[in-house]
Amino acid sequence: MIFCIEDDNAIRDLMIYTLNSAGFEATGFSHSKPFWEALQKSKPQMIILDIMLPDEDGITILQKLRRQSSTADIPVIMATAKGTEYDKVIGLDMGADDYLAKPFGMMEMISRVKAVLRRTSPKAEATVLRIAELELNNDEHTVTANGERVQLTLKEYELLLMFMKNIGLVFTREQLLSSIWGAEFAGETRTVDVHIGTLRTKLGPYGKYIETIRGVGYRMGGKS
Repeated sequence: MIFCIEDDNAIRDLMIYTLNSAGFEATGFSHSKPFWEALQKSKPQMIILDIMLPDEDGITILQKLRRQSSTADIPVIMATAKGTEYDKVIGLDMGADDYLAKPFGMMEMISRVKAVLRRTSPKAEATVLRIAELELNNDEHTVTANGERVQLTLKEYELLLMFMKNIGLVFTREQLLSSIWGAEFAGETRTVDVHIGTLRTKLGPYGKYIETIRGVGYRMGGKS
């Protein structure tokens, strides 16, 4: 089931019709109250969330979703007005998985839905990754260092997961930007540097394992 939160009735109806025609189940909401009520009853496969809504705005809804453990892993695609770069960047930094710039075509929407579901679908892999006393539990979505919980944002966690799954492999900034923020994210590679800087700080002595490869990008050293 895909939840669509869009206050324009015509757009919402077209989105639901297109998703249903593409083989997805979808239901729509014009504002946040019925959405939150529905979320108490069932967990959707994905949420398509408009930023401009009559009560709670999309960014506020996204923040609440990411703060709650029961909804933190639900993929979210944000719908932003064309040209609102600030909303797009804020949404992605808050944990959105992708965005749609209005006005968007229905086939573009379906393409992005499928791409996000491919990226976020569960895969058979090691659920606990370790380097020395740094541990990432991908089932519980937690990180600990020397037994102490490390609080990370969603993007910081995804960066650390990518590094710990690929010890010794060098990633360019562009590769990290594409993999973590989405292939269509037109942000600056500086975004990667800033997030890695905060990640290193939060990891304390284990931050040194994330190595800068001059002129190329980053890799995680150490032994698992």
